[in-house]
Amino acid sequence: MKTIIKSNLKLIMLAGTALFYINQTSAQQKKEKIKYLSEPLIKNIYTADPSAHVFNGKIYIYPSHDIDAGIPENDNGDHFAMHDYHILSLDHIGGPVTDHGVALDIKDIPWGGRQLWAPDAAYKNGTYYLYFPLKNKQDVFQIGVATSKYPAGPFKAQPHPIPGSFSIDPAVFVDADGTAYMYFGGIWGGQLQRWKDGKYDPNGSKTDLQDDNAPSLNCKVVKLKNNMLEFDGSVHDALIVDSAGHPLLTKDHDRRFFEGSWMHKYNGKYYFTYSTGDTHFLAYAIGKSPEGPFTYAGHFMLPVQGWTTHHSIIKFKGKWYIFYHDTELSGRTSLRNVKMTRLCHNPDGTIRMINTFTVQK
Repeated sequence: MKTIIKSNLKLIMLAGTALFYINQTSAQQKKEKIKYLSEPLIKNIYTADPSAHVFNGKIYIYPSHDIDAGIPENDNGDHFAMHDYHILSLDHIGGPVTDHGVALDIKDIPWGGRQLWAPDAAYKNGTYYLYFPLKNKQDVFQIGVATSKYPAGPFKAQPHPIPGSFSIDPAVFVDADGTAYMYFGGIWGGQLQRWKDGKYDPNGSKTDLQDDNAPSLNCKVVKLKNNMLEFDGSVHDALIVDSAGHPLLTKDHDRRFFEGSWMHKYNGKYYFTYSTGDTHFLAYAIGKSPEGPFTYAGHFMLPVQGWTTHHSIIKFKGKWYIFYHDTELSGRTSLRNVKMTRLCHNPDGTIRMINTFTVQK
């Protein structure tokens, strides 16, 4: 009976996801009736997963570069077969966006196999660092790093991935004291569920749906050494708890971590933001330390057009902005476009809800 109930729950969840797709497709077929909150930043290529930073008084964006790989969609994400990175920049909000061309290509990464997914960047000691997830030649995701003297690259990859790294979606936060932290991980295609016991299980589950009442998988966090090329200490959970201090459960799909983490600091508190994945929300949790634990605080972005989103948050000239993606240009979940809009913190420290599109009747 337990198996039947669990199967039915999965069918209900899949049906809900299918309905979401149907609604999105129906709206897309009537593009003249969709009102988008923001315009794509560029239209000459498909971009996604934007990690934005302010370097030298300008905004630099480090996105994925989507291509039409001709691979059917699946839960492993094989259709996201990206092979290089383009870096974007803009001098001021609303101004022209520069595409600086290819900054790093998979063919120039000695240890790489396939799939250059969502990257991030950081600056320290006169060097810019580009962090990227890539499957190695055994088809296991690890995180690599490339360096440059310029924020737009080109970047040169280190000969090996970061020792002890795994899964996807690296996000690097440098605190006021100069300490750098990396947050990483993503379930399903991101393989985090295959690292439950600290070692990769090639026969492990493709999803996190096996035990609904178990504590959910969490993003990982680790300090970086001063050279920004290695982990400093052990990798551990960026634990998300509810208001009573209890870990979120696997069945809590509206709140639990899935992928796409980011960290920003506001009024002395650490805001850990992330995607709920299969329920398509961006959520946030607040902590007193960059390593957690973080108390769940709510959603702050409703589902975008497309399957899910991946974001970053920066402060630029006194105002906060969020960078995200949707599928306005293509209508296909594997061909996305980067956008940005204002992000507002309420007086009580909560984040104001963002709705990226409406369907006009």
